[in-house]
Amino acid sequence: MVDLFSPEWMQMFGEQWNAEPELADALAKIHFNSVIGYGFKNDPNPRGVITVQEGRVTAAGAYNGEPLNWDLRTDREHLEQWKTKGLNMMGLGMAYMNGRLQFRVGDYASMIKDPRMAGPFIKSFAVMGRV
Repeated sequence: MVDLFSPEWMQMFGEQWNAEPELADALAKIHFNSVIGYGFKNDPNPRGVITVQEGRVTAAGAYNGEPLNWDLRTDREHLEQWKTKGLNMMGLGMAYMNGRLQFRVGDYASMIKDPRMAGPFIKSFAVMGRV
């Protein structure tokens, strides 16, 4: 098994992201471009990063200090739970409010209010479960 957020894991995540119409195609419709870091709450920096252009992952690998639009942090236990059981809007709200999911960079409030972004964001956790 590949370690969470390792360069190999991020590559596989990017491939699965691009293969999921409810994620890649949905974000392409709104011309979503972003650099997204992923990591664990206790780490000073994210471990992995993806670059998304027009909804599709165009680069994925280790975080190398690049400026981020989003920096998402959690712990292994909760991430594994979300990967297996999925995440819905209520679960996302609770995870954010309880600090289980942290947005070190990025505006959670504006994202969650826009269904064109919230739906794909939630779908990204299901896609993680395919890696």
